[in-house]
Amino acid sequence: MIPVAEFKQFSEQQPAFKVLKPWWDVLAEYLTVAMLMIGVFGCTLQVTQDKIICLPSHESRDNASEAPCQELLPRGVSEQMVGGLREVSGLKNNLDLQQYSFINQLCYETALHWYAKYFPYLVVIHTLIFMVCTSFWFKFPGTSSKIEHFISILGKCFDSPWTTRALSEVSGENHKGPATGRTTVTAVAAAGGPGPGPGKTGEGEKEKVLAEPDKVVTETPAVTLLDKKEGEQAKALFEKVKKFRVHVEEGDILYSMYIRQTVLKVCKFFAILVYNLVYVKKISFLVACKVETSEVTGYASFCCNHTKAHLFSKLAFCYISFVCVYGVTCLYTLYWLFHRPLKEYSFRSVREETGMNDIPDVKNDFAFMLHLIDQYDSLYSKRFAVFLSEVSESRLKQLNLNHEWTPEKLRQKLQRNARGRLELALCMLPGLPDTVFELSEVEALRLEAICDITFPPGLSQLVHLQELSLLHSPARLPFSLQIFLRDRLKVIRVKCEELREVPLWVFGLRGLEELHLEGLFPPELARAATLESLRELKQLKVLSLRSNAGKVPASVTDVAGHLQRLSLHNDGARLLALNSLKKLAVLRELELAACGLERIPHAVFSLGALQELDLKDNHLRSIEEILSFQHCRKLVTLRLWHNQITYVPEHVRKLRSLEQLFVSYNKLEALPPQIGLCSGLRLVDVSHNGLRSLPPEVGLLQNLQHLDLSYNALELLPEELFFCRKLRTLLLDYNHLSQLSPHVGALRTLSRLGLKGNRLEVLPEELGNCGALKKAGLLVEEALYQGLPAEVRERMGEE
Repeated sequence: MIPVAEFKQFSEQQPAFKVLKPWWDVLAEYLTVAMLMIGVFGCTLQVTQDKIICLPSHESRDNASEAPCQELLPRGVSEQMVGGLREVSGLKNNLDLQQYSFINQLCYETALHWYAKYFPYLVVIHTLIFMVCTSFWFKFPGTSSKIEHFISILGKCFDSPWTTRALSEVSGENHKGPATGRTTVTAVAAAGGPGPGPGKTGEGEKEKVLAEPDKVVTETPAVTLLDKKEGEQAKALFEKVKKFRVHVEEGDILYSMYIRQTVLKVCKFFAILVYNLVYVKKISFLVACKVETSEVTGYASFCCNHTKAHLFSKLAFCYISFVCVYGVTCLYTLYWLFHRPLKEYSFRSVREETGMNDIPDVKNDFAFMLHLIDQYDSLYSKRFAVFLSEVSESRLKQLNLNHEWTPEKLRQKLQRNARGRLELALCMLPGLPDTVFELSEVEALRLEAICDITFPPGLSQLVHLQELSLLHSPARLPFSLQIFLRDRLKVIRVKCEELREVPLWVFGLRGLEELHLEGLFPPELARAATLESLRELKQLKVLSLRSNAGKVPASVTDVAGHLQRLSLHNDGARLLALNSLKKLAVLRELELAACGLERIPHAVFSLGALQELDLKDNHLRSIEEILSFQHCRKLVTLRLWHNQITYVPEHVRKLRSLEQLFVSYNKLEALPPQIGLCSGLRLVDVSHNGLRSLPPEVGLLQNLQHLDLSYNALELLPEELFFCRKLRTLLLDYNHLSQLSPHVGALRTLSRLGLKGNRLEVLPEELGNCGALKKAGLLVEEALYQGLPAEVRERMGEE
């Protein structure tokens, strides 16, 4: 007997595939099992029992009727309902057993209808075809790979601790009423979900501003952290879901394959139903057999009994009934496939239930599989949707961040910045840890390359925060926190790709003293160079703008009454319109770096309060306009470095109040003698030029303390240079000096002397008279230093 288990391989799929089997496929699977059992049972009977039994007819060959078995039937009773045969006895056939066996086999092959012979085999074959059609898309390489991948991801999403955590949090939020007198903030906003754009206060915000704006009270729910391993697994699931969605939504091969196999089953159903109904009556209990075997047996007509006809007729009735039910399920499947938009799937109900409004609708094969899953259990799609939500992902990242960046670890990163403030710097993190706001001692917060920051209410705990840097870190600030920072924040730095990405709330910080902006204007706005209004910044003293502006932004005049330092770095783009600078009456420091200037702007000479001017990295060739600086009576520092200046005009003598002059990295070959009349000079930097000599008048600079002549072509120094008794730093590195005058010993305050890269063969022993000069301050080759007298080296080595 053939066991049904032998056919199990034809319908066996992975147990997890059951989630993609709707009720009609499950019903069809049970029906096919029932039909298979009918076929197997019939086949077993065919093999184990006699198929047909024949007896000879005693009529003569000439008088033999066409149906020798009809006379055995009672009148009015059909062959299919025969209960028994009339008893025939007393006839001698004179046939032996071998002759009966021969006749039985011969009549079975020639007289019995093919449907009656092969009925059980046909049932098995048809059933196997149904099974193949039902499970073909689980086996076909183009579809099975996607299904297996999807089932694997679905199972992990369903069982992930993060799924339960996210849904339970949402459930708690949906049933949580607003607390009286407290500010409530939704988890969506706290996790970086949809919120107001930069500076757009009051739009889509879930915060409530308190009656006292300076006091922001927040209530953060007590939540437990996920295990680190579980958090990493959930993070990996988010990436898998994203990639799988992109891959599956590209086509509809799963949908097409399912339709094709369903259509094939319907066609197969109609074919089977029709021919079975036509041929089922061919299963008869009595079969007339006429064969030419009289020479062998002496008889030509036989009456045969099909022993399994009665059972086969009942099995055929059951089989046709199962086929009809199977066909109805197939027709319903076709109706479901074409009646509903299965290539689109909406998570609207999930969004309404969970509050995750960013769960996207899906299409094509991804949507089709989710529709099938809903027929199995809609909870699967609900839990799977958690991993399609960016809000959910941001929550997970936040939990992982908080788990990784503990307050103790963050405190180790605290250090003093250049301004002496206690600064916390975070770079290239996937988000901003909430634990940052537990460090109430932080005075400066520097965030670099951190995307989509939404400051949570915990920011109000940083009561000492005065400085904030957002470097390629776009940030949203709820209105309640804008009120908190409005008078506290003193310094802010914002760096972004385009200046229009600067958050608008920055321009409302009325207590701000320094504003540093870096980013490009779009090409269509570069010439206009329009910034947001600065009228609210009543305390602003320093404004730094690094961009590609075609002119000085007109909004700079909004702070003309109190702006003390203005820095414009144009990255080589030419700055044309500078007339608005004239309105900056109290400006003390002005930097115009890399602005493509070919001449000193005339607007600068109108700045009566100007003390420092920096024209670094421009295209200046001549500085004849330097005479007009006499109107800037308070000018003490002039930086003209990194230009192409070939000479300094003689009317530099008019700059009597000038204390610092930087003309390094130019093309100077000489300095005018009139420079000695700038009696206020304390620092002169003419390094990286082509100077061949110094005018003796340099000795008139009695207040000179720092002189940098390195990287020039000096061969000799004037003796008058050593009349500058206050000189502390003298840098002569990488020149062509062959000797150093013994008068260097007159520089008693000299503490740093650079002589590397020259042609010196010996150092004067008078260096020992430079009481402030130590070994660390003498920058010279070791061989030259060793050439000094031992007592000089000993004195220099003393601390």
